[in-house]
Order: sequence, then C-alpha cells, then structure tokens
Amino acid sequence: MINSISKVLDELEIQSTREKSKKEDIPHEDRMLAITKETGELINMILRLKNAKNMLEVGMSTGYSTIWCAEVIAEQSGKIITIEQNPSKIKRAKENFQKAGVIDTIIIKEGLAMKILTELSLQKKYNNFFDFVLIDADKENVIEYFDLIFPMVAIGGVIVTDNMLYPEIFRDEMKKFSDYLKENPKLHTITSPIGNGEEITIKIR
Repeated sequence: MINSISKVLDELEIQSTREKSKKEDIPHEDRMLAITKETGELINMILRLKNAKNMLEVGMSTGYSTIWCAEVIAEQSGKIITIEQNPSKIKRAKENFQKAGVIDTIIIKEGLAMKILTELSLQKKYNNFFDFVLIDADKENVIEYFDLIFPMVAIGGVIVTDNMLYPEIFRDEMKKFSDYLKENPKLHTITSPIGNGEEITIKIR
C-alpha cells in the first residue's frame, strides 16, 4: 500500500506544481488548491507521534492532504471524516483514494462545511473524539469552524490550519484567527512558516 500511496502523491504533486505555475488555465472550482509537500510531511509526522486514530478534515479537495494522513490512520485501523462541497472534486478524490488503496479509511461528507460541522457537533459521540484535525477550507469562516470543532477534539489533540501566511490575500484574516486562538486558555498555538504557513494548535484542557 505504501508504494501505491507514494505513486499517487507523486502524481498529485506534479498536478499541483503545474497548477501553481499558472502555465495552464484551470478554472478556480477545478483547482486542487492543495497543501505543500512539506506540510504533508509535517502532518504525517504529527499523526505518527500521536498514534492518531480519529481524524477530521475540513476541505478535502481532490484528496492530496487526505492521502498524506490516511497512510498513518490506516495503520492504526482508524478513520478520517473529511468534508467537501464540490462534487467534481469528490469524484476525483475517490479515484485517488482507490488508486492509493486507502478508500476504506476515509468517510466523505458532501456538503457545506458549516452545516456538516454543526450536525457532527450535536452528536455526543464526537465530544472529545478527534485526535487530529486539518482545517483547509474557506478562510472567511475559519473562526466559526474552529469554534464548532474545538469541543470535538480530545485533550492533547492537534488542530492544523493551512494558509496562515500564503496566499497573502488571506493574511489579515488569518492573523485575526491566530490572535483569536492566543486568547483561549484551553490551548497552546504557534504559527509555523512551513508550506503556506500552518497554525499548529494543541488542546490542553
């Protein structure tokens, strides 16, 4: 399975590089808008250090970040719940998961992130449930997403939020988010310059 995962990740990295080079005119709704390879490696390492089993992802896109995570979660016989609104991206992600051999590890929730997160937060079984969360969705709602997610994270659980520094158009929004987190006594958080900038947050109580 590891060879299959590496092969699919390599293919998706090539696609993402082409997209970022802007040599091809890809409509915005079809773009991967993926995390960087460095971020994938970081997340994979955090998951291993935690022996994480239950993961939530907000913003699956075509599944590049999900596959980085699924390699570890599958080893723990765990599950990733991932949220995506775009049906075309869901179709592409499923094909990628199938090729990587990780489709049985992943539960896709199709629809608006706010609606799905609200539904999950109302289910008692998800209280203090997730070991790890990746937030990589629309930046305008990042604080609202975080507030819905935080009660669902286990003590010691890690939340990684992408795009803290790049694209620069989001930087003011994400700075507000980081400042908002720093006011919360129930967590520790840092902004890392890895990739597009990652907020790494640990729930301490």
